[in-house]
Amino acid sequence: MPDAPQVQVDNLRALIEQHNRSYHLLDAPTVSDAEYDSLMEQLKTLEAAYPELQSSSSPSMRVGGAVLAGFREVRHALPMLSLANAFSDIEVRDFFERMASAVGSEALEFSAEPKLDGLAMSLKYVNGELTQAATRGDGETGEDVTHTVRTIASVPLKLNGQAPALLEVRGEVYMPRAGFHRFNEILKARGDKLMVNPRNAAAGSVRQLDPKLAAERPLAFFAYGIGASDGFNSSERHSSTLAQFRALGLPVSPLVENVSGVAGLLAYFNKIGASRDSLPYDIDGVVYKLDRYDWQQRLGFVSKAPRFALAHKFPAQEMPTRLLAIDVQIGRTGAVTPVARLEPVFVGGVTVTNATLHNFDEVQRKDLRIGDTVIVRRAGDVIPEVARAVLELRPESTCSWQMPTECPECGSAIRRIDGEAVARCTGGLFCPAQRKEGVKHFASRRALDIEGLGDKIVDQLIDAKLIATPADLFSLTFTALASLERLGEKSAANLIDAINKSRKPTLERLLFALGIPQAGENTAKQLARYFGSMDALIAASTDELKLIKDVGPQVSASVRAFFDEPHNLEVIAKLKANGVLWTEHAPIREISGPLAGKTFVLTGTLPTLSRDQAKARLEALGATVSGSVSKKTSFVIAGSEAGSKLAKAEELGLQILDEAGLLAMLASFDLTA
Repeated sequence: MPDAPQVQVDNLRALIEQHNRSYHLLDAPTVSDAEYDSLMEQLKTLEAAYPELQSSSSPSMRVGGAVLAGFREVRHALPMLSLANAFSDIEVRDFFERMASAVGSEALEFSAEPKLDGLAMSLKYVNGELTQAATRGDGETGEDVTHTVRTIASVPLKLNGQAPALLEVRGEVYMPRAGFHRFNEILKARGDKLMVNPRNAAAGSVRQLDPKLAAERPLAFFAYGIGASDGFNSSERHSSTLAQFRALGLPVSPLVENVSGVAGLLAYFNKIGASRDSLPYDIDGVVYKLDRYDWQQRLGFVSKAPRFALAHKFPAQEMPTRLLAIDVQIGRTGAVTPVARLEPVFVGGVTVTNATLHNFDEVQRKDLRIGDTVIVRRAGDVIPEVARAVLELRPESTCSWQMPTECPECGSAIRRIDGEAVARCTGGLFCPAQRKEGVKHFASRRALDIEGLGDKIVDQLIDAKLIATPADLFSLTFTALASLERLGEKSAANLIDAINKSRKPTLERLLFALGIPQAGENTAKQLARYFGSMDALIAASTDELKLIKDVGPQVSASVRAFFDEPHNLEVIAKLKANGVLWTEHAPIREISGPLAGKTFVLTGTLPTLSRDQAKARLEALGATVSGSVSKKTSFVIAGSEAGSKLAKAEELGLQILDEAGLLAMLASFDLTA
């Protein structure tokens, strides 16, 4: 016989709250989202069928309710006090010595915990049920935000076990970093204004008048203190109170520790500081509280802060300063990055004078202008960034910043391909900022394969001004190479020999070696096959480039921009003048062969064929060999230790062959080893 409705409802509520604690407090979910949703639907169905069983403490009531017209004032039964701050070890020692002197003992124990960067909150439980949530406000009077706090999954609507008649719990509402970033992505997709930081996001979410909007926000709560109470088994120590909170189902930071003496306080501060950037939420310091309640009472209060507690703050991670200029830096691939030049400001423990602005779109989105007062953010070792402009302090004479049209390093054109966030310098083979990486790529194994020309030798050649572009490699002399540090005569002779061996590359290898943005090895092969000669490719229009298989608008625009830059043409001409003679052929407009139109993906290690051998044999039959699996993939050739590509192929239901299957296919076309 099925259980009575009341029993079913009670069991479902208990089970759902258990899953809530596992998910939100322990970060160890015990059921899938689908199973959780199913339990919630069962509960809602029963509550709808039996209205008399509905309860304000039911987990089904976390979302819902009417939109409020405003916030009601709540007067706190006991004031919610702020804390005195310390910013140095000396201040912490002074704090300890004052207390030791006041209580007549240096054997002081403290409860220490991270100082969450969120919104202080008071939760009122009457006979175990949440009846009110209020912000700290001015410490005496706060705002009634019960309707939004009820939507926070980590806040219990009903306490576990034998609850006291009255319990006011003090704590912090915060927004975890992961949730903050996920919700900002949702806002971005909607075209809505993004949230500035997790602290502001938490405060703004709690102050929503519509609880349904608040329920969308990924908020959480940690309890850290007690207010008024009646029937609560008050212990002699703060740490014991936190243990009782946990037993009642209230979330308490897992990083709370008991420490002794000044050494214990400072060791805890340094330990939490070292892990600060890896925590799932923002903190701005740690809090020390004398653990014994009788000593707390003896010390009392000063103004609106207790004498027995202290907030030891980390260096500020956000500070205002003035934006003096916006320059651009050219990366090794030609990417143009705007950089803010700032009035020096101390933030996150260091003096900051420069900060990345990422790209032109970011400057426009934040509407940053020279002369603005801006907020600079730095977290740990993260590169400083400009978070936002303070619009109310903007000078009247400012105007929007424009991306320069010429590279500051080489004077080549800066162009931005439609659909790309990053603008690029087009002087790839000529630009000093791209020089070293360009030469290293040119000499790499899959490009011109100049054996012995390693990174350190390239660095030496460029630093000594022996070469400026890849073309200069072919005018190097034995004497010049032998003069380099740690490069003896034999190595110099071997390198000259390797350079000479690379003077007759195929057109496709040369095109790949040139490092044309967005033109990888396969694109270089398609370009060489379709046009047959360098001159024909240089003369090709963007529309003609787009006719090539797998060359879309962005790639064709990037190729065209590369050959439109005179500096790149000069380097190509110099290669030819220095004796580099690439092989050319008649253009192949149509790819022929029995596997034309088929796309293969190779993954894992084959027993006898190398990846290059398998690729060459497939391409000789007209197949396209791709580096990624998609619905358009015809066959996946899988060897040992095949990874994610094989998994994706199985998921898509693609045809998968091993080496034996591949060899059988090749043999059927009379293409044996």
